[in-house]
Amino acid sequence: MNSKTPPSFLSRIAIAIGSFFAILGNGRLAADVTRLRAGEALAADVPPPAPREVRVEVPVEKIVEVRVEVPVEKQVEKRVEVPVETIVEKTVELRVPTDTAALQLLGLLQREARFVDFVQEDVAGYADAEIGAAARVVHEGCRKVLREHFSIAPVRTEAEGSRVTLPAGFDAAAVRLTGNVVGQAPFTGTLGHRGWRVDEVRLPRLTDEKAAAVVAQAEVEL
Repeated sequence: MNSKTPPSFLSRIAIAIGSFFAILGNGRLAADVTRLRAGEALAADVPPPAPREVRVEVPVEKIVEVRVEVPVEKQVEKRVEVPVETIVEKTVELRVPTDTAALQLLGLLQREARFVDFVQEDVAGYADAEIGAAARVVHEGCRKVLREHFSIAPVRTEAEGSRVTLPAGFDAAAVRLTGNVVGQAPFTGTLGHRGWRVDEVRLPRLTDEKAAAVVAQAEVEL
């Protein structure tokens, strides 16, 4: 039922009887009925008040634009002029060894040790004892030639079989590496041979260089 439709007669009797006892037991309800009978409007009939516009001012921090200047290093292109050495084409002169010195040495070995005769001889048909006796003569003669005409010294002074260390920049013309050669100097290894170097050469002077080609003169017995 709609709350705005007036109740019927019977309903009003029931309301009156119920309200009688309610008013007797409730003073606040009795006061409301009194105001209603005096002509005051019911709360349901009073239109709700119009909504009031409420403005709430919220303090807002002032935005201040701050410019921060960051110093930036200025990129300056630097050109460094490096003097370039003048490329000079170096001509390597290949010296052709003269045959005279070699022929002189060979002639000395032949004269003192019969070196050429020994090497040119076919020793397959000789016994070891015979070859050994001839080798002794050749050895003594060759040693004499070396002592008289050359000053020879060992390249390394250490004893053969000792451990030696070759630093970086060692003379590769004087020392030859053998075995497993890996990496760069310094190298440490076992000295297998001391090597020899010639400090001085004392070959005799020749009056006729063409004559040096004759290592051993032919002998004619009259």
